[in-house]
Amino acid sequence: MIIFPKTKTLFLMKIHCLYFLIGLLLFCQTLNAQSVPFDKNLFKDKKEEFKAAKEAFEDGNEKYAKEQYDDALDYYFEAYKFNPNNAELNYRMGRSLMASYKIERKKSITYLEKAYQLDPHCDKMLLSDLGVAYHLVAEWDKAIDCFHKYKSSMVKGSESEIAFLNKQIEECKNGKEFQKNPVRVFVDNLGSGVNTKAQEYAPFITTDESVIYFTARREDTHGKETDESDGVFREDIYVSERTSDMKWGPSRNLGEPINSDNHDATAGLAPDGKTMFVYRGSNNGDLFESKFVDGVWTKPDNLNKNINTAYWENSASISYDGKTLYFISNRPDMTLGGLDIFMSKLDAKGDWGKPVNLGPVINTHYDEETVFAHPDGKTLYFSSMGHKTMGGHDVFKSVFENGKWSEPENLGYPVNSPSNEISFVINANGKRAYYAASHSDGYGLRDIYVVTMLGPEKPMILNTEDLLVANVNKPVTAKVVEPTIPVSTNQLTLFKGRILDSLTKKPLEASILMINNELNQEIGKFESDKVSGKFLVTLPSGNNYNITVKSDGYLFQSLNFDIPAGGDYQVVEKDVLMKKVSVGMVIVLNNIFFDHDKYSLRKESEAELENLHKLLVENPTLRIEISGHTDNNGAADYNQKLSENRAHAVVTYLVSKGIPLSRLEFKGYGLTKPVATNTTSEGRQLNRRTEFKVLSK
Repeated sequence: MIIFPKTKTLFLMKIHCLYFLIGLLLFCQTLNAQSVPFDKNLFKDKKEEFKAAKEAFEDGNEKYAKEQYDDALDYYFEAYKFNPNNAELNYRMGRSLMASYKIERKKSITYLEKAYQLDPHCDKMLLSDLGVAYHLVAEWDKAIDCFHKYKSSMVKGSESEIAFLNKQIEECKNGKEFQKNPVRVFVDNLGSGVNTKAQEYAPFITTDESVIYFTARREDTHGKETDESDGVFREDIYVSERTSDMKWGPSRNLGEPINSDNHDATAGLAPDGKTMFVYRGSNNGDLFESKFVDGVWTKPDNLNKNINTAYWENSASISYDGKTLYFISNRPDMTLGGLDIFMSKLDAKGDWGKPVNLGPVINTHYDEETVFAHPDGKTLYFSSMGHKTMGGHDVFKSVFENGKWSEPENLGYPVNSPSNEISFVINANGKRAYYAASHSDGYGLRDIYVVTMLGPEKPMILNTEDLLVANVNKPVTAKVVEPTIPVSTNQLTLFKGRILDSLTKKPLEASILMINNELNQEIGKFESDKVSGKFLVTLPSGNNYNITVKSDGYLFQSLNFDIPAGGDYQVVEKDVLMKKVSVGMVIVLNNIFFDHDKYSLRKESEAELENLHKLLVENPTLRIEISGHTDNNGAADYNQKLSENRAHAVVTYLVSKGIPLSRLEFKGYGLTKPVATNTTSEGRQLNRRTEFKVLSK
């Protein structure tokens, strides 16, 4: 159709008038919208339908009062089919959808907005709840507007109410900031091996990520009981193992004695996977401890009175050396407000000592909930409703350096969201983390997700063209590659493997002592699994470690790990072969140290020398030869004399400790018995060694 200029102007004026009239009509309809009460006089022609809808509304209100929101919604939807224009019903439906585990936060806004349209005064909390609904779906500006309006509408708010509203407004501002600068991560559902239509949460992994333990509320819960407060099955602990294709296998209920007829939830796991902390109880439950012995978990024991109180203790994490316990409690005599993080040290008797509050750098007046001490020995991850959050509980990170905790750092968006992020645990190298969340791609109510840390973005390859010279047919081009930025990893060594009999390869139960050579101090003591012989030890950077393995009837074995400060994450997997006490057996003393070209024992050798001394005391008829060996650098005569003097120094030490000289021999072999090539520095290091050989029993 062709429209001439004058006709076109008239046509546009008519269109504008039409739009104005439509807008005015809609505005008037909005002004005239009002709530329709459940009044039988309004539904005289639908008596039976009215009665059923009214009953459904009242039944929903009963469930709503008990905070059983999912059940309430079933009734509310029935009532809504009959009377969709009741403001109170719309409000409670929106409120229930917001609080439900059905991940219907977007839908909640529809009903809350409609309630506000029908009657903005149907509930005094309507504007506040609408703000929360906007907040939960990251509609920051709308949420801020609602919170300000609600704040203005309050006749007289208490200081705590005003403070909480201000906090919500601040959270929205934080959320806007974090969302504009997202961290580079992938957040992926852990899959059907772990997650179901039920609730799965509180994941804990062994340091090598081979096993995951978590809490679920499924139909196969022990005792088949439901919780009276919410009608959902009680908590039980489940386990899943990583398969050869790096996926998680089908999970299973751990059964007795870990699970009972009460609530049983994962509360923490030691880095080696041999100690589990279990939460048992209801509102004011306690922390229990179970040990993995002979391939099974022992019956959980209640931790001592220094840890558990009449109040709530629900999360625990043990340090890499097993000597410090971090846990959550709301004991009123020591908390800064709500739930706080506490620390307890292992005393000389092996009991947990009196706890101390971690203080105001970590704890706030709001709840700090769930804590995870990373095996690097200095990093703490925890969830908090305080600090700089973007809503609910956010995950924070703090590092203990120079005798104090650093200011907690929010892990950012999308690791954190306006909802709750709780029970965050991270693997040894810091590249993958696990937590529970309610996302739209979930299998059910709450699922467990894995967060893959991608690190800084890869640098761009820049194409540059020199266009400064005129009349150049082909510009000079060059590719400029910016230096790569590595993904940050935690600074520790993960040492894992099996303890085996050297001849039969039978798994052995053994003690594994971790000693700081520089301090001559035992850092931790661990046990290998009796059934599989498996062990796992984490070694933070910045130390020289003596790892001594002992098993009854066997000669001790020692290994040395020198991990400089700032050393990169590494995994060392090794089977430790134990030799029985028999004539002719030779053991390398990997933690005997001498200065270059000298034969005086360094102080770092004391722990190893004491191991040897203790072996001779425990076996009073044992005779041994101490031998020294060198690489092929230097003259043969010089090396032979140096190795002999070093062997003699060890014998002199043992004699000074009361071992008769008649039980000891020493000999220097110089460069004559290499165990590796002398063409590499690694080989030469292996050849420079001190050994002992059993001469007689």
